Amino acid sequence: MQVFLETDRLVLRRFTSADADDLVSLDADPDVMRFITGGVRTSREEIENEVLPAFLGYYQRYERYGFWAVIEKETGEFLGWFHFRPREGGAPGEIDLGYRLRKSAWGKGYATEGSRALIRKGFTEFGVQRVVAQAMAVNQASRRVMEKAGLTLVRTFHQPWPYPIDGDQFGDVEYALDRTGWQQLGGSGAG
Repeated sequence: MQVFLETDRLVLRRFTSADADDLVSLDADPDVMRFITGGVRTSREEIENEVLPAFLGYYQRYERYGFWAVIEKETGEFLGWFHFRPREGGAPGEIDLGYRLRKSAWGKGYATEGSRALIRKGFTEFGVQRVVAQAMAVNQASRRVMEKAGLTLVRTFHQPWPYPIDGDQFGDVEYALDRTGWQQLGGSGAG
């Protein structure tokens, strides 16, 4: 297992082709997919032929960035994933943070714990200048995670979305944290 990062309760590691079943299971939950596809599951074929190869492809292009499987230390259970990757169209040193966790992992602080650890690693080890995360404006749980990780609301925007999703008329939100802001928070995130 190629461990990328450890926290008190989590191990973030590289994905392997053996993770297909866990990804299919994760994306089969309509509640997990609510703010992504309106609850539509991702097919096994798409996981095996598109999603997982894209995740694995990041490791070829970037040593420090990509998608990371989240494993609960105590049980060894797959909880979902984080991505920490160069932002498409972003400035050099601008990184996109994202996460998708099983419903059984919700409300336990895992998303905040993993986000804070990735942000810390980015600013202290990778020379990251700014971390950005986005969610639907109505996704209050994801917005709370971003805030607890120290990010602040930068803008609300509207983008074309391939799926009709309840609440999409309110648009999306972007949160960000730059290196200086992180240092002012004491280098650990908020609260």
